[in-house]
This record gives sequence, C-alpha cells and structure tokens, in this order.
Amino acid sequence: MNRPLLQVALDHLDTPGALESARLLGPEVDVLEVGTLLCYAEGVRAVQAVRACWPDHILLADLKAADAGGVAAELVYSAGATWMTVICSAPVPTMEAALKVARTYGADRDVQVELYGDWTFDHAQQWLDIGLTQAVYHRGRDAQAAGKGWDEADLQKINRLVEMGLVVSVTGGLTPQDLSQFRGIPVKAFIAGRSLYGAKDPVAAAQEFSREIRAGWGA
Repeated sequence: MNRPLLQVALDHLDTPGALESARLLGPEVDVLEVGTLLCYAEGVRAVQAVRACWPDHILLADLKAADAGGVAAELVYSAGATWMTVICSAPVPTMEAALKVARTYGADRDVQVELYGDWTFDHAQQWLDIGLTQAVYHRGRDAQAAGKGWDEADLQKINRLVEMGLVVSVTGGLTPQDLSQFRGIPVKAFIAGRSLYGAKDPVAAAQEFSREIRAGWGA
C-alpha cells in the first residue's frame, strides 16, 4: 500500500496570502491546491502564480466544475495545473470533456470527482466507465460547522469506492489525530487547509500530519 500524499488546500481569498502559505508549506507537502474560494477570487491567475513558484509540485485547481468542462480544463491546464476537480453532480459529458482536455496536456494530468451531497455508487460506476479514476471524499465546511465527525458510514463508503477501482483522497476538517481512523485504506491524499496554513506554526503542523501518515502507512 502506497503512502498517502499530504495536500494543502490554499483556501485564501487572495494570491499573495496563498503564496505565503505555499512558501512555508511547499517543502512539507506533496500537493499544492488552489482552493475553490481562491479560484473564485483570483481565477486562473492564482494557478499560474503558484505554478511559477513551485514548478515541480502536483498542483490541483479545485474548480468543482459543473459545466463547460472542456473550457474550464483548458483554462487551468494551460496555466500549469496537474489535476482539477469536477463536482459529482456535473453531467457525465462535462466530466468527459474535462478529462479529454487533461489528457492532451500529458499522461499525468487528471480529473478528480469531488463528492458532495446525493451521489450514488451507480454514479461512481459511470465515472469509471468514462475513464475517471480519482475521487475526493469530502466532509463539507457546513457539515463540519454542524459538528459532524468522521464515522463508520464514511469509512464504509470510502472502502466501497476503493473496491470499485477508484483512487480516493479524503478531506474535510482533518486533524492529525483523525488519520488513524483510515488505516488499512489506500488513501491517495489527505487534504488539509486551515489546520495547516492557519496553524500557529504551519511547518510544525504539516510535520505532525506527515508523522501520522508514516505511522499508519510506513515510510
């Protein structure tokens, strides 16, 4: 089982703030994410700026695209993104269009399906059928605010997605102490935002995440 990656979601509202967090956390993480809110606030310029500073990192544009998949993909992949997200409720042709553009930029370019709300395993099979293999299992910001924690139902869904053939990343208010719940699951990446860049010592926070990942999945 491969060691999960550590991903920071740069959910800032301005590019300078995101770049400062990336400066601190880039050496400690595997994936830099231009978060949805940053995409809303700054657009593809934020993707370009992060890529210019970090040419070798995996770079995710978290668009959660719902339509115009090909156009959205062209915008972010031409700006240097490695991956982008589409929302699970997007039409399959939207996902397919995004994936088609991704592949024109290289075999390492990929599209992730972000799981929110009412999706089904039948939907997941449709995504696999068109060649999408990455999903992000998301406990949303509003659910976190309502006090919903990770539970056995979450783990069962993640395991089933993995058994179907999807590669699953996990996000949603994660702390280092949460990671032990996922041991035995081949998680692609653990994604944290404010608990990393909003920490009193972001570098120490990232290193604590990394220690927990190594403890659960090996070096």
